[in-house]
Amino acid sequence: MFDLESYLDSKRMLINTHLDKILQNPSNSSRLMEAIHYSLMANGKRLRPVLCIAAAEVVGGQTEEVLKAACALEMIHTYSLIHDDLPAMDDDDVRRGKPTCHIAFDEASAILAGDALLTLAFQLLSAVEISNGSQAVTWLRIIHRIADAAGYRGMIAGQMKDIASETRLLSMEELEELHALKTGALIEASIYSGASLGGGRQEQIDQLGIYAKKIGLAFQIKDDILNVEGDPALLGKAVGTDKMRQKNTYPYLMGLEKSKSFAEALVTSALQAIEPFNRRADPLRAIANYIVQRNR
Repeated sequence: MFDLESYLDSKRMLINTHLDKILQNPSNSSRLMEAIHYSLMANGKRLRPVLCIAAAEVVGGQTEEVLKAACALEMIHTYSLIHDDLPAMDDDDVRRGKPTCHIAFDEASAILAGDALLTLAFQLLSAVEISNGSQAVTWLRIIHRIADAAGYRGMIAGQMKDIASETRLLSMEELEELHALKTGALIEASIYSGASLGGGRQEQIDQLGIYAKKIGLAFQIKDDILNVEGDPALLGKAVGTDKMRQKNTYPYLMGLEKSKSFAEALVTSALQAIEPFNRRADPLRAIANYIVQRNR
């Protein structure tokens, strides 16, 4: 039986080591770098970089081929969390089990740390081809896809819709679109990046794209559920905040039990999409199930 815990531990260790190496520069001893390191090296799930690596592996690629892309994706995700936690956004005090960046430092430092992580991610992505031009077109497509997922047509658009919707009730279609942008877009870009760099054929990339879309929505639904019934000690952040802020969530619109059933159905669809793949897809299968079974 596939051991997901060992797989995740090994990949997280590799990702953390590489992230720490990127940040370790004697000339970077500053309050800004302290804030960046504080947020980036916190106890995150590393889901997006792990998915990037797993997608590369399932099409026959190697971890080393996608490690820079995986780390860049985590930088972008962390930047989004830093900014989401700011008083002007969600005004959260705890993230990943410790004070949020603006609480630990200050608002200006948190804003600049987020900005720095976003630009560092694209610096890292674009620097690959300075020394290796053999996959220049592939890397350019990946940079474009990630930028689109993180930008005003993706994650930022989703965040804006989330803020605007606090004053009105959304339809189910509107809520799904919001989550597809805010959470799903970067997850889909993670899978696409790994599969492309791993040398996947177009039909493989397409099937993995279906998988990514399904688990992206399932992940957000589970987050909504945990905000209702999760344990703050395990989550590393407060619960009940969605209700307090009158946010549109799946439990609010569908009810808790129907939300759980919907998330399970999405995972079933995701698993069906990757049925044609061999045992190399076991990590992706296990991650899909983990998404709806997790407690953090």
